[in-house]
Amino acid sequence: QVQLVESGGGLVQAGGSLRLSCAASGRTFSRYTMGWFRQAPGKEREFVAAIIWSGSSAYYTDSVKGRFIISRDNAKNTVYLQMDSLKPEDTAVYYCAAARFTPVTGTTAQAMGVPALYNYWGQGTQVTVSS
Repeated sequence: QVQLVESGGGLVQAGGSLRLSCAASGRTFSRYTMGWFRQAPGKEREFVAAIIWSGSSAYYTDSVKGRFIISRDNAKNTVYLQMDSLKPEDTAVYYCAAARFTPVTGTTAQAMGVPALYNYWGQGTQVTVSS
């Protein structure tokens, strides 16, 4: 069992930055692929980014490439999402998720973004970007 707790959300102006953190319980954090998803009001949950257990591979949805960076610190059982150049359309509740699978070489970001692949979810943190 893994428990995930997100933090770092808030209100920021367009063009600003936020850093989200997701702290995980349990001794097996380093075995999990970690992901960030987001959900805006009235919309489906959307994949944002994912990172494999070693941190050597990361995946991003097209709309955040070049602006967001996902990273992890296995010693601290924490995954991060650095968000720069934020836009109003980034406004959403951001969720951290953990998956027991490790993607094979050639896995696409689209494949990584299937919510059903993830076994554990946090409660979410609100990010609001004002124009």
